[in-house]
Amino acid sequence: MNFIRFEHINVSCKDIDATKKFYQILFPDWYVRAEGVFEGRHWMHFGDNQFYLALNDQTDQERVHTPYESIGINHVGFVIKDGEALKKLLDTEKIEYYTMTASETKHRIYVNDPDGNEIEFVEYNPEYALK
Repeated sequence: MNFIRFEHINVSCKDIDATKKFYQILFPDWYVRAEGVFEGRHWMHFGDNQFYLALNDQTDQERVHTPYESIGINHVGFVIKDGEALKKLLDTEKIEYYTMTASETKHRIYVNDPDGNEIEFVEYNPEYALK
């Protein structure tokens, strides 16, 4: 296989500016890599030099996928360094979240973006070796 790295996730948004603002809170170092208009719709690549979200303004569309209840992506996971700091940020910003536990993780924190896409943040236990 010729795989180098995971690059982006393409997300349709009801309000691209609100979605960008939400992710800017979670990832303060991210920036707009590129943006424009395609077929009359605003699009934006928002991330860093390794990964980005391709945001597409779809104000006239409705969500049809129900995570964990229909076929499709249920959530996207990001590895983080400090789960306690993230929970403090989420509390400060009044972003609702829930947590789960697993033997290999110190933190598993779940949030939903403005369009109902679930994001998982994982902090692994220091002794856990990725296999």
